[in-house]
Amino acid sequence: MRNPFQNFKKYEWVIWILSVLIVAVSNVLTGEVQIFTLCATVIGVTALIFVAKGDVWGQILTVVFSILYAISSLQFRYYGEMITYLGMTAPIAVLSIVSWIRHPYQKGGSEVKIHKLSKLQTWVMWILTIVTTIGFFFILRALDTPNLAVSTISIATSFLASYLMLFRNSYYALAYAANDIVLIILWILASLEEISYVPMIVCFSIFLFNDIYGFFSWKLREKKQKQPNI
Repeated sequence: MRNPFQNFKKYEWVIWILSVLIVAVSNVLTGEVQIFTLCATVIGVTALIFVAKGDVWGQILTVVFSILYAISSLQFRYYGEMITYLGMTAPIAVLSIVSWIRHPYQKGGSEVKIHKLSKLQTWVMWILTIVTTIGFFFILRALDTPNLAVSTISIATSFLASYLMLFRNSYYALAYAANDIVLIILWILASLEEISYVPMIVCFSIFLFNDIYGFFSWKLREKKQKQPNI
């Protein structure tokens, strides 16, 4: 098995190290380190670096992150986040692993081939997003989920991001960036009751930066992939 870090460029090392340090320090400074939160944040920012590179290791780490993040969400009764990541993000990440392995940009390479959605795939995306969001709203309401409106919006943005990720589309990053903003708000509300959740605010702030970086990275890769091979 190849070393997934071997293709890191200097600026990618800098982004990754700074991201890990910031989320790790934020966990320590709260005075109450929660192991699942710490592991989830570190693995999450690492996954985003690989996803930004179009590397399938990003999807593998996303599965691990989803499980750990779901545990952290359960501790605060954010059932929407728990259900979303265990029932949607993690399974779609597993499917994405298969999709990305089957569609490399170059045979034997680690970079995925970027895909533009067809009109049918776009319509299906919006229909499924609406149906999923409405369905989850009633489930979350029945579970008496805190901050129901914000949690419901998180469902919509998470599904959009996962769908676009599955189909290897560069706009996945903008959907995740929107989801990051929603989650920052969600965890700010949680932190007002429990200070130990502040690291999750820092985590998704770093995620937001990395997803914006990921969007520009994928757009550059998309432009490169469209160029005829010489």
